[in-house]
Amino acid sequence: MKKFEHLSATSIAQASSALASENAWVISGGTDLLGWMKDGILGDEYYPNLVIDLKTIPDTEYVREEDGVLKIGAGTKLVDIIDDETVKAKYPVLAQAAAKVSSPTVRHMGSIGGSINQLHRCWYFRNDGDRFHCFRKGGATCFAMLGDHRYHSIMGPDSGCIAVHPSDIAPALVVLNATIVTNTRALPAEDFWQVNGPKSTALDQNEIVTEIQIPALPEGSKSAYMKFAQRQTIDFPIVGCAVAITSEGARICLSGVYPIPYRATEAEDVLAGGRIDASSAAAAGEAAVINARPFPKNTYKVQIAKTLVARTLLAAAAS
Repeated sequence: MKKFEHLSATSIAQASSALASENAWVISGGTDLLGWMKDGILGDEYYPNLVIDLKTIPDTEYVREEDGVLKIGAGTKLVDIIDDETVKAKYPVLAQAAAKVSSPTVRHMGSIGGSINQLHRCWYFRNDGDRFHCFRKGGATCFAMLGDHRYHSIMGPDSGCIAVHPSDIAPALVVLNATIVTNTRALPAEDFWQVNGPKSTALDQNEIVTEIQIPALPEGSKSAYMKFAQRQTIDFPIVGCAVAITSEGARICLSGVYPIPYRATEAEDVLAGGRIDASSAAAAGEAAVINARPFPKNTYKVQIAKTLVARTLLAAAAS
């Protein structure tokens, strides 16, 4: 690991001001940042000269309801979200998604803010020592397109990259119509993630996530999260699926299939105003991948996505 300066921030304002300096990054649980710093996956252009610790800022860890809105501090540990009775009762898709993240150790260390800000997992991007200076690092090539893309996007590239978004939490926040609050603005969850250089969010350099806000769901709403992975929780999803069913219809979002969380609106349209049963769930699964453009080595993911959408819908409807 290269030498860097460390700042224990005492306020969001101080952290934001420090972030304006060249090559500054923030750290909370550190379950992603420290790993990629040790591996040197980013060149000098992006490698941190300054790491700003957000854990030292007061009142960043909380889960509370205020005026019908669930508010979660960005520093809240994933285990505290899993164990929260309000989340389990009213927003089970979020509790289930958090419970599927990595290992117990990571869930006790990792924060929800860090989870939604993590870098993607493409092995060309993550190769030690920046051996593949890929598109996301300012290069001209997405090496996965012609190389090993077995776990990559089945919906084509976004801005020249086919690395998939790996978060379990992200699709749950999308279907819950959450808002991501930062020190400068509030973003709908659906607009929060994007291909942005090595980063996977729309955040500006001096912008910090401070809170996640989730509006109350209509009475009788149901939700669920499921994922397909080789080693279940400890692995990132090959495909993950979040579903929320309300009186207004179903919202369906996938991870692991596109560079950002993929809202399956065609599947939602199939279910509009109808009853969810085995037949309609299967039809929604087919519709969810109607725009699929898989690469030669990841065509298998299309069937997984179809099946997972159907199973998650049925699980949510039966809950």
